[in-house]
Amino acid sequence: MIKVREIDCKTILNISRISGIDYALNPYLGCEHGCVYCYAVFMKRFTGHNEPWGNFVDVKVNAQEVLKKQLPKIKPGKISIGTVTDGYQPLERKYKITRFCLEELVKYKYPISILTKSSLILRDLDLLKKIKTLDVGITITTLDEEIKKRLEPRSSSSVERLLALRKLSEEGIDTWVFFGPVLPCFSDSLNKIEELWVAFSEAKVERVLVDTMNLYPRVYHNLKRILKDSYPEMIGRYENIYRNRFRYLEELRWRIDSVAKKYNLPYEMCF
Repeated sequence: MIKVREIDCKTILNISRISGIDYALNPYLGCEHGCVYCYAVFMKRFTGHNEPWGNFVDVKVNAQEVLKKQLPKIKPGKISIGTVTDGYQPLERKYKITRFCLEELVKYKYPISILTKSSLILRDLDLLKKIKTLDVGITITTLDEEIKKRLEPRSSSSVERLLALRKLSEEGIDTWVFFGPVLPCFSDSLNKIEELWVAFSEAKVERVLVDTMNLYPRVYHNLKRILKDSYPEMIGRYENIYRNRFRYLEELRWRIDSVAKKYNLPYEMCF
């Protein structure tokens, strides 16, 4: 059961430390997708929640009102929606906080970037088409739905995400895939990478951004629990990667380069 709490925020646009992004806009605090590898778990210390990360969401119900006041005052810059949450997580169907924020953003000419795991973004196609400078990224880590259900339990299926990318692209929106994290044992082999690259190409995305899994202690603890329950034979492989990270990354870069050079699809590795 996800604990949902409605809160008021003081600000909704915050200075970003992400390269190429000036402001972060996060309509929710917490995320119900429940991805076991989520790097944003550090945000829990700002929430006052005792529930595990992924089991609670704070809804910023006054986000549109606050955004309306902030936008005229900020220095122009690129705004990213969803840096430590997903603006299109399932609760967005009810609360529409992301949509309400987009209604304010279309009144300005700030470049917008959105990253999500959800096909729900298609609901807002009418607003997205009004934004002059926009890019939309959708995260895809695997085409295996059984693995997706275990590691990203409450997110859209990979098929739905790929169809959303293709639809957005056909509507003239700049689309990209975030292939991250690459999942050791599940999506890091030459065959799996090639399957993904074929799917990305068919979705007509403009580019691919690739990142590896950061096995921070808390992330690794959560992941190891899933491995013990469902994939105990892979624990040894993960332990080896944990101890020999730099060698693994070198091999992974080689695999990605080997596959990607076959396709006319720009890509960048973040590791």
